[in-house]
Amino acid sequence: MKPWIPSGAMASTVEITSANVQCGDVIQIGGQPCRVTDLRQLPGGAKRLLFESGEYLTMHTRTRLIALRVLRRW
Repeated sequence: MKPWIPSGAMASTVEITSANVQCGDVIQIGGQPCRVTDLRQLPGGAKRLLFESGEYLTMHTRTRLIALRVLRRW
């Protein structure tokens, strides 16, 4: 796993739910930043997040987390 290194890109903290989580969001879990690399839709509106480390997290419809989202401007 390569460590997440902030660049000069603009980033902001956002509240995420299973409805608006995106690949690339960085969620701090247990003091470790974890970048979302893949999302899988589950029944009932839940999503399974895959992190760069290979770990999974299931977000249910009521789960609310704070994430760092890099703003992409083209």
